[in-house]
Amino acid sequence: MADAVDRIEIVLAHQRDVPRARMVASRAMDAIGATQLQRTRFVTAVSELARNTVVHGGGGTVCVETVYRRGERAISAIFTDVGPGIADIDQALSDGFTSGGGLGLGLGGARRLVDDFSLESRPGHGATVRICSGGG
Repeated sequence: MADAVDRIEIVLAHQRDVPRARMVASRAMDAIGATQLQRTRFVTAVSELARNTVVHGGGGTVCVETVYRRGERAISAIFTDVGPGIADIDQALSDGFTSGGGLGLGLGGARRLVDDFSLESRPGHGATVRICSGGG
């Protein structure tokens, strides 16, 4: 993921910030000519990850940007939070795991909805999730 064309950073401090992240992601996917299915899947992942950033990560940011992936435009979103971090990433990505009473589909579900997904975290240092969809 390189060569950013357009970039928007959104502060995720409250639940009310989640719809703005969805709107920005949707417009970005439209701008690259993504299909309805691609847009829906990416926006759903953005929504889940934005909510996780607010609820479990203590707030943070998401940076949505246009990048080039395999020679075609794609959309990347990088979520960074200030939370307690994730002790067991494999467990956190497994279906049914929840740390807060939800359905346990957030991280694993988001991973399945996008073309590229990475999660970096360590206890006490927050988490960074990168997703990308579109392009080749």
